[in-house]
Amino acid sequence: MPNKILAGPILGLESDINYTICFFTAKKISTPTLVIDPAQSISVTKITETPHGLFWRASFNFPVSANSTFVGYQILVDGEAAVDRHGRAKWQFYVPAKSEQPRIAYASCNGFSSADLHQKTSDPYALWKKMSVLHNQNPFSLLIMGGDQLYADSIWVEVPSLRHWKEQTRRKKIKKRATKKLTAELDRFYENLYMTQWQNEFMSLLLASIPSLMMWDDHDIFDGWGSYPDDQHNCPTYQAIFKTAKRYFELFQIRSIKNSTLLSKQQDYYSFLVKFRNFHVLGLDNRSQRTLNQVMEDRNNSMSTHWQKVITQLRKIQTDNLLVLSGMPVVYRDFSHAESLLDLTPWQEELTDDIKDHWRANRHQGERLRLIMHLLSCHSRRKQTGKTTRTIILSGDVHIGCMGAIIDKRMSQEHHKIHQIVSSGIVHPPPTQFEWLGITATSSDKKEMLNVEQTIEARIIEPVAGDKYMRTRNFAYLVEGDDNKLWANWICELGCDAEYPLE
Repeated sequence: MPNKILAGPILGLESDINYTICFFTAKKISTPTLVIDPAQSISVTKITETPHGLFWRASFNFPVSANSTFVGYQILVDGEAAVDRHGRAKWQFYVPAKSEQPRIAYASCNGFSSADLHQKTSDPYALWKKMSVLHNQNPFSLLIMGGDQLYADSIWVEVPSLRHWKEQTRRKKIKKRATKKLTAELDRFYENLYMTQWQNEFMSLLLASIPSLMMWDDHDIFDGWGSYPDDQHNCPTYQAIFKTAKRYFELFQIRSIKNSTLLSKQQDYYSFLVKFRNFHVLGLDNRSQRTLNQVMEDRNNSMSTHWQKVITQLRKIQTDNLLVLSGMPVVYRDFSHAESLLDLTPWQEELTDDIKDHWRANRHQGERLRLIMHLLSCHSRRKQTGKTTRTIILSGDVHIGCMGAIIDKRMSQEHHKIHQIVSSGIVHPPPTQFEWLGITATSSDKKEMLNVEQTIEARIIEPVAGDKYMRTRNFAYLVEGDDNKLWANWICELGCDAEYPLE
């Protein structure tokens, strides 16, 4: 019987020339070897052991050249090709030429928040099929995934110890210690989650065929992580869940702690910066340190904090395009008035954790403005080089597609613009008509002025040939047009595709 790959391979990117391949196998297996065409053997490192298997990682360089090429690879065990769960034993990926503008795909919300939604969705992976077709026609060089790569919300039903924990009073739940039994059950739960939710034929092939960069959001842990009251957030059970979710996120999505792109080497957060051709990709970890009062840590402006590391990296970027990965949209509808009203009610905890998750939540407004101002400064500095540079925020979470813009009119001779692409979800269904009526009734999307002089504004804008809010499953991609503009494209399930030129 051929050697089975239980999950993966997952192709990752760490620089213009450095790629990684990670995969998960059963425990009783000899050390694999990665073979890159033509006949180049790469050593594979065992990263860790989990309840049912071994996680492996290989890293290799592939130089940039004047010509584009496809690179094939296999995983050998005892001289025989290992196969994935679909019987595939060989994969390939596309390396763009040095002067070629890479095609970049973006997706988020890859799962279902409830079993009921799953049952009501006739073709859950329809958009992965569409992406596969596009990739075969004109290959993508990079796949960015912006959060909720899997949905762990079934944890409260599938983990026996948590079912019992939920039945207790709030006071007992907060104080209850995390047992070894709970820890073992959580380990098995997250291990199984990646093995099952990432096994779709089309999704698994694309993860093996397009180098990817990923950043988590709340559902990769569980719904609303970081937006619960402090005593609940810090209780032993919640922290045990986070610790286990973090371990598997680190393996499957961040390519292990050997990842060279991370801003922190202590694994207290996972923000990263990657340079690929004429793009810098800054992934912001808005979950690891999130609380009701902060999104990213900044203790007394110490140079070693999360915020200061991000600012330092932004100041180093002097040219090229900048893609900023933010799970929650920076420009979106404003729920702050509804939040303030709900804060006055005794049932606020149940009703407001989703609202408090947004960047525009009352306690996060200061951090949001700080991020915007630093992005504008970085954008302005790069513009002064005279080269074409763009700043684009990539966001998801809200289960619709839309376009945002931040417009800086402080410079009279030229307005600086930051665009935001929201694409969500590639698998999760959009809000129902009834849910959308509730969203629009409790929020506003009027133009927002960000400074006293009213020279910096943020607003939702309408894409070309699409609705202002694309209430359908979707993914997006970026491609350079023959007009020298970078075009954002949304591929939608209902055929209402949209696009927008990013100047």
